[in-house]
Amino acid sequence: MPTSVLWAVDLFGRVYTLSTAGQYWELCKDAQLEFKRVSAAMQCCWGIACDNQVYLYMCANDVPIRRREEAYENQRWNPMGGFCEKLLPSDRWQWSDVSGLQHRLLDGVALPSPHWEWESDWYVDENFGGEPTEKGGWTYAIDFPATYTRDKKWNSCVRRRKWIRYRRYKSRDTWAKIPSKDDPKELPDPFNDLSVGGWEITEEPVGRLSVWAVSLQGKVWYREDVSHSNPEGSWWSLVDTPGEVVQISCGPHDLLWATLWEGQALVREGINRNNPKGSFWSIVEPPGSENGIMHISVGVGVVWAVTKDRKVWFRRGVNSHNPCGTSWIEMVGEMVMVNVGLNDQVWGISCEDRAVYFRQGVTPSELSGKTWKAIVATRECDRSHSGSSSSLLSAGCFFGDEVRASSDSASHDTDVSSEVERRDPEQPLPKESLDNPQNPNESSALDPGASRTAECDVENACPVVGRGEPTQAPGPSGRPAELPWTNIDLKEPKKAPNHSAAGLPESTGLASLGLFTLGLEEPYGADDHLLWAWVSGGGCAVEAGSVLKWFTVQSGLSPSVQTLSLSITPAQTAAWRKQIFQQLTERTKRELENFRHYEQAVEQSVWVKTGALQWWCDWKPHKWVDVRVALEQFTGHDGARDSILFIYYVVHEEKKYLHVFLNEVTVLVPVLNEAKHSFALYTPERTRQRWPVRLAAATEQDMNDWLALLSLSCCESRRVQGRPSPQAIWSITCKGDIFVSEPSPDLEAHEHLLPCDQMFWRQMGGHLRVVEANSRGVVWGIGYDHTAWVYTGGYGGGCFQGLASSTSNIYTQSDVKSVYIYENQRWNPVTGYTSRGLPTDRYMWSDATGLQECTKAGTKPPSLQWTWVSDWYVDFSITGGTDQEGWQYASDFPASYHGYKTMKDFVRRRCWARKCKLVTSGPWLEVAPIALGDVSIIPESPEAEGHTHSIALWAVSDKGDVLCRLGVSELNPAGSSWLHVGTDQPFASVSIGACYQVWAVARDGSAFYRGSVSPSQPAGDCWYHIPPPPKQRLSQVSVGQTSVYALDENGNLWFRGGITPSYPQGSSWDHVSNNVRRVSVGPLDQVWVIANKVQGSHGLSRGTVCHRTGVQPREPKGQGWDYGIGGGWDHISVRANATKAVRSVSQEQEAHGPVCC
Repeated sequence: MPTSVLWAVDLFGRVYTLSTAGQYWELCKDAQLEFKRVSAAMQCCWGIACDNQVYLYMCANDVPIRRREEAYENQRWNPMGGFCEKLLPSDRWQWSDVSGLQHRLLDGVALPSPHWEWESDWYVDENFGGEPTEKGGWTYAIDFPATYTRDKKWNSCVRRRKWIRYRRYKSRDTWAKIPSKDDPKELPDPFNDLSVGGWEITEEPVGRLSVWAVSLQGKVWYREDVSHSNPEGSWWSLVDTPGEVVQISCGPHDLLWATLWEGQALVREGINRNNPKGSFWSIVEPPGSENGIMHISVGVGVVWAVTKDRKVWFRRGVNSHNPCGTSWIEMVGEMVMVNVGLNDQVWGISCEDRAVYFRQGVTPSELSGKTWKAIVATRECDRSHSGSSSSLLSAGCFFGDEVRASSDSASHDTDVSSEVERRDPEQPLPKESLDNPQNPNESSALDPGASRTAECDVENACPVVGRGEPTQAPGPSGRPAELPWTNIDLKEPKKAPNHSAAGLPESTGLASLGLFTLGLEEPYGADDHLLWAWVSGGGCAVEAGSVLKWFTVQSGLSPSVQTLSLSITPAQTAAWRKQIFQQLTERTKRELENFRHYEQAVEQSVWVKTGALQWWCDWKPHKWVDVRVALEQFTGHDGARDSILFIYYVVHEEKKYLHVFLNEVTVLVPVLNEAKHSFALYTPERTRQRWPVRLAAATEQDMNDWLALLSLSCCESRRVQGRPSPQAIWSITCKGDIFVSEPSPDLEAHEHLLPCDQMFWRQMGGHLRVVEANSRGVVWGIGYDHTAWVYTGGYGGGCFQGLASSTSNIYTQSDVKSVYIYENQRWNPVTGYTSRGLPTDRYMWSDATGLQECTKAGTKPPSLQWTWVSDWYVDFSITGGTDQEGWQYASDFPASYHGYKTMKDFVRRRCWARKCKLVTSGPWLEVAPIALGDVSIIPESPEAEGHTHSIALWAVSDKGDVLCRLGVSELNPAGSSWLHVGTDQPFASVSIGACYQVWAVARDGSAFYRGSVSPSQPAGDCWYHIPPPPKQRLSQVSVGQTSVYALDENGNLWFRGGITPSYPQGSSWDHVSNNVRRVSVGPLDQVWVIANKVQGSHGLSRGTVCHRTGVQPREPKGQGWDYGIGGGWDHISVRANATKAVRSVSQEQEAHGPVCC
């Protein structure tokens, strides 16, 4: 579960956060303001302070928030002087925006608020459509406005160029006051309530937020243009309401509810992508006529309310199609307020003790949950307080007029602890007169003129009393602690129960306890529970069934537990374990010594497992046949194990069998099939035929059991076990399964080349879309939901348990992907566009190709391991653009689609998407919090000696930002922080070579080279634009030691020629091959690809691993292809394989080494 935080405000106006992975409330870093309430999202939090002003808290991130400002310089051609600044009266402004309608001088573009800063000065954008323009960045056209080109023609009468300047949002990890540029006469009055949501509105662009607020006069306001690139928005706009509103709540999707002074609820309807403010209000009556609604909170598909009698209610039947719901259901408990967060999880603040409660048991099938459970987490600053106070208790001292011995019972300690927890924060602290004659030591140790603050560390000020002798804790400078006692009014503490003081000596006052620090500015005692006024879970993602640390009392709160823990130190525990381990080792040696001359009782053993499966028969008609299978595993004299799989089937009432030697099996791979739990067995022969042995089990558990058993048997036959080597080759199927192969030295040999169809692949646990490896053992991956993962060093996970999986470094992993279907329509002269097409047309509901019928009701998740987590929604982000309803138009099926309608468009289509989720396990840990689209790790050069520097790692975020990871090493493969590398446009792919040459591909299809990248300058200095091949748009790039390969959107593979140490950008693109889906270049300049289609002797496979043969220093493009494993592969990484083949002396003399970097 990704780490997120819960926000809350206590009664004193202080803002705290509680992490889903933590167990302490942390005070907000900027704690100078006092707040009334807050409303959180994933990366930010909005709040209303006690001055009734709105503030924004943006969480710190390695990726900066950047906004590009653009201005256009326009010129017209003059017969006398050529292009000049003199325009016609009907022309646009000389300096304007892109439309030419608004005047936009460079000096007139100002920062919107003090929270922004300029990143650079104005400069000319010399890139146009992925290709460089002539010097000066001018583009030409016949007239304003028209289609501009980068080439000047004889009829080009006007020209323009774009000026760019970036500004950066600088107020991170601090409360920034939201400025207002509105007319002073129309400024909203002070705000009373605020709510943030709408970041997942159906069809909503990613990064946009809906911020709603309620003023003291009961008016509702909406903050315009709040997005990731403009976090503080632009201005407030008034939304009319049928009455005076008290409170408002906005959900992550399109739900918006508000409460009226009269106790009714308002529901905003018509909220969608094009109208985030909605269309009209609907009124919902309260649960009862006597007590109206006081507080409301909405989520994805739920509404919770609190009435004026503090009762909690749940609204039934709420969804996007019916935002008003159907009826109210009363829930158990009395709350001051409730808040619904992500995944419809619910938090509340109790009326009785002002504690935060979490609603347990909330699942998609049971949205109302089961019970309330109090969050007992303490403050982060209480760690030292609780540790010191419990040390005092365990030593027999308590802040009072009695001292208890350390031999007191555990029940006595519990009574004291509970007494501390029950103390009211406003109750005066215990006091004792400073004139007490029993305190001579104190008066001599204190400086009456001391003015230091009282917020000292308790551990430095409160000593542990031993043997009844008072001791004093030294201050920071070694002197006794100085405390301003003169201004403290101490009262007589309450007497402890008589039974707890029986047999104890009389107290000698505070002198017997040493010095005790009192936090004069701290509203709570060390063991007091926090009193809350507001809670917000809008940025807190709690998965159903996840384990949280919020509900357990920490050891520092229990004196009895603290006393026990103090009796044994960690050093003593380590020594004790080491001693036992040594004794067991010596005992084992003694017992085995007496039997070493005996022979083994059993020289050979046979083990058999049988079962019933289904087999996809080899002959026509191909169909699933019920078969019996038997796995026989035998152990030889030398201890080696081998296995044979028998498949028994019946043909024309004749029993036959098929057998497979598992030492010949090259891979066992689950098959992507929504109806069957099937998997395939490949051997070198069947790999060449493109016809594997396919088996299917009745249940998912049966398939996992067989898959794990067969995989373990294959690994034992080949004596492959444990974690993969640092040189391993990694690959991923289109299903997301991860495979590794240990490379042979002959794999990259020029003579006696090992065919890659004989490579053995074994599956690793987890689920990824992209994987990237390095020969120093650092492996990163990216999921379908753009989450970054780092390899932990384990193996197995998922369906591999027991001997097939490591006992450590296996963690839970989840992934989310979208399933797409298309709605197709044809134009009818009478009725317009309809779902009735021609007989030759594609299905009206189909996949992207139109060959498969796919309806909303009939479309299932990719496999039975996936579950739906959203409803169907229109996807507006598909290539080509869409109109406001998501339609794309074309002249016919299939054709080139565009997002606007013309007179020649007779067909249209619309893409629908639905999200599904998979939960598995594997040796992967999440790297938060930035979502990535691509990642590249430097391939270690074979000639590199020593590894004194960190490992270079570059990545592209899902938003197109280029990042450089710092602090990556073998011991810390996740690294420490991200370094943002500035770009003028969003990027799609990045790759770093063995000599620190960094290449990247922008989303417009052009390539870029990053100059001056080195270990001392990991981010380089500037980008050099590289034009793509003619009439092609690049999509991926991969850099080896000296070679640079790129892939375009049409599946063509290109080699960058002319690269030299003095000119690393190269000079030209050379075409190598087509039919390529993915390319990976290794540290030896070896080239591996995923081919789109490969024909075998029995069948065709899509997604095949292929190896480029004949790659030599004199022939860097290679000569041919060697086809390996195939049938559903989607990604490969050979960037960790630096294993060289053994070369003869003659070959060494003839070969020429690679170009020196």
